[in-house]
Amino acid sequence: MSNRPKFVAATLLAATTVAAAVVLMSAPPGVAASTATPTATPPTIGTSPSLPNAPIDLHVVAVTSTSVTLAWTAPSPTSAAIAGYNISYTQAFNDIYWTQQVGAVTTATITANIAPTRQYSFSVSTRDTLGHSGASAYVSGVVTPASDTASDRTPPTAPTGLTITAVTGSGVALAWTGSTDDVGVTGYNVYRFDGLYISTLVGTTTGTALTVPPAGSSLGSWYVRATDAAGNLSAASNIVTTPPTTPVTTPPTTPPAPTCRVTYTNTSQWSTGFVADVTVTSTTAIDGWTLVLTLGGDQRVTQAWNARFTQDTTTVTLTPAGWNKKIPAGGSVTAGLLGTWRTSNSPPTQATLNGAACALS
Repeated sequence: MSNRPKFVAATLLAATTVAAAVVLMSAPPGVAASTATPTATPPTIGTSPSLPNAPIDLHVVAVTSTSVTLAWTAPSPTSAAIAGYNISYTQAFNDIYWTQQVGAVTTATITANIAPTRQYSFSVSTRDTLGHSGASAYVSGVVTPASDTASDRTPPTAPTGLTITAVTGSGVALAWTGSTDDVGVTGYNVYRFDGLYISTLVGTTTGTALTVPPAGSSLGSWYVRATDAAGNLSAASNIVTTPPTTPVTTPPTTPPAPTCRVTYTNTSQWSTGFVADVTVTSTTAIDGWTLVLTLGGDQRVTQAWNARFTQDTTTVTLTPAGWNKKIPAGGSVTAGLLGTWRTSNSPPTQATLNGAACALS
């Protein structure tokens, strides 16, 4: 039997309960935390603390034009009690991430930076009383309605299978598989994306094909969203990209294949995600490059910096960000990747630069 006086244990339990209550009352603007009082559990600190587990069954329980309500099940604590959760979210086709913190609750309503007809992705990680944050749970493709008073607040399904069927000097021909809606799809908006955070509406149609203006001398990326009569927009289709076009001033010749090396380095890895650097070195000067990586696992790239990217199953295509399209002879460029994985985060098995195979390390 412990010799610790009973009044000491009671004092510790009371202090833990007060701390949990303070966390609940201090939810930041834009997040409405649950008013349910969490169970006061004194932290259990091991000799080798473990990171908290990810929240279980993260899902969306309500969506309005200016709010998204998330819910989850609290995971089992590891080396210390759960103090609360970190919520991160971003709008599709935007490189800004927002973060909020809540206490040891299992539901939260996000209102800050939520606007009508936008598409969002959310991640929630657990924070313990030692200040550790663990792996995240994710939910994506959350679309807000155009209005909270319209009879139809359900967006159409996302268009699928967007492809480029032809590229000419007069335009880029796009085609896709149509969407469905509980009331009816009225048309499609086609957007050009700059690869960072600007989307420009370049055309509308009631069909499932459209020719849009060419990209000219810059990279061209497009996606499609379906519309309905209430003004709701679907989640975005997949993105398709065409390389920049360069005016031909001399008879075309076949340039020599560059001698190149690609170095792929995982700079950070956790149970569901990774950050990697990709460095391309060429022995010959290159003006405009396309790097194609065949991934060795089931990674899904969600963001890139110093490059634009597209992904088709295990193939990731990287193109210049604009300022780094030239690689001098013997020089290199480096891009960064952020992504997720489930069963394998193995490095790429193959790399090509402008169609030529590169040594891979």
